[in-house]
Amino acid sequence: MNQNKPLTGERLQKVLANAGMGSRRRIEGWIAEGRVEVNGEVAKLGQRVRPSDAIRVDGRQVAKRLLEAPEREVLVYNKPEGELVTRKDTEGRRTVFDRMPKLKHGRWIPVGRLDINSSGLLLLTTDGELANRLMHPSRQVEREYAVRVMGKVSEEQLKQLTHGVELEDGPARFEEIVESGGEGINRWYHVVIMEGRQREVRRMWEAVGARVSRLKRVRYGSVILDSVLKVGRWRYLSEAEIEELLVSLGLKKPVKQAQAGRGGRQDSGPKKKQPKANAKDTRQADVRTKCERPKRNRKPSAKASPSHGKAKRFRGKRSK
Repeated sequence: MNQNKPLTGERLQKVLANAGMGSRRRIEGWIAEGRVEVNGEVAKLGQRVRPSDAIRVDGRQVAKRLLEAPEREVLVYNKPEGELVTRKDTEGRRTVFDRMPKLKHGRWIPVGRLDINSSGLLLLTTDGELANRLMHPSRQVEREYAVRVMGKVSEEQLKQLTHGVELEDGPARFEEIVESGGEGINRWYHVVIMEGRQREVRRMWEAVGARVSRLKRVRYGSVILDSVLKVGRWRYLSEAEIEELLVSLGLKKPVKQAQAGRGGRQDSGPKKKQPKANAKDTRQADVRTKCERPKRNRKPSAKASPSHGKAKRFRGKRSK
């Protein structure tokens, strides 16, 4: 009899983490507390499950489609102001999921949130573990924002923001502030922060008496919001971009990557039949759809506006 019988199935905490329910460590805590059941019995730490198993968390059935191992996909979305990062809104307001491409298995998990009045880069993935690592404070993943502030900001205020201010949920500070121009009473700054507490960037400026009139996220980790990606559009990350994210987080490169050729805007409604194009029309169409293809570490143009790009790429007054 073979005593080294191979184990079947995936570990329960990994399956639930991939479904976007939380980090593995957090789910292990749920299992230890007896909050997770498999096929009607209280689950044990290290237990393996198969797609046919029925899993409940706090008495609620976990949908089968969430438990199927999805292909790892990551996309970047240029969120406009006025959209919510939530699956359903009781007031019927538009959410970012209204524009997302449909999935056969799994679901889109947002990496962090942007409030309804904020815009810019939002990452979404089908990989729950990747999402949790990107969001966890211990990973120290940089988030960069372009902030428009009304009124003059003093050197003392900037120094406070980089040295640390006290918020109701604990101290907070910017790793870097770069002044990047502006007109009239509005001044633009690029700031870098290592965590993503609710409305943290706005609250920090308010803590020093400044008022934020516009807030846009322009970078998350190694992913930069390219100015070519228009507001309200999304694109899949290329294999090279996904690999860079995985390496930075200590995750192994997946065996099967998302298709690098897919990307662009997911338009609603039926597509209209197009007339046959000649060679000239084809070249013009290629230019129009260039922004919808995955980029390979494209560097922002030096002519980009102050509200785009990486803080280190901007020349201006720095405060540390």
